[in-house]
Amino acid sequence: MSECRAWSEGDPILEEYHDHEWCKINHDDDFQFMMLCLEGASVGLSWATIMHKKQAYCAAFHDFKIDACAAMTDEELEAQRTNSGIIRNKGKIYSIRKNAQVVQQIQKEFGSFDAYLWGFTDGKQIDGHWEKPADVPTVSDTSVRMSKDMKKRGIAFVGPVITYSFLQAIGIVNDHLADCEYR
Repeated sequence: MSECRAWSEGDPILEEYHDHEWCKINHDDDFQFMMLCLEGASVGLSWATIMHKKQAYCAAFHDFKIDACAAMTDEELEAQRTNSGIIRNKGKIYSIRKNAQVVQQIQKEFGSFDAYLWGFTDGKQIDGHWEKPADVPTVSDTSVRMSKDMKKRGIAFVGPVITYSFLQAIGIVNDHLADCEYR
């Protein structure tokens, strides 16, 4: 059995994520935006914490529909600060609206958020074919470049490590181990 699944073993939510979402190519702008926001929410926390709050996040933020998040009022965002189902950090909550507005500009410039993101790899998936968990990096040249560009555009919570995790989350990077049945 592959060690790839070790980080998710025993947690049905993480197992489902590992098996069916993590490192799987997804070209949907709203899904990509959701993963960007969830990765941002995970700064300083465990991914398990965020995944266990995913449904509450979807309910609180219009299923991460970009246009709906971009139009959220201060009152709507403030109301989320009392929502125990999500991380109640004001900066993280308000970043969802700000990031949605930036993503709207990216969509106008590139035609889609997807086109912008895949432009960093010329439309090709980066597949490490790693042998053991210790081989899997936490940052890459691509994540550094993307992080820098996203920050320049005004997207929050996108350091190079979070951006690398985001690349895995949307399938631009496939870091399933070479022997993982879920590759």
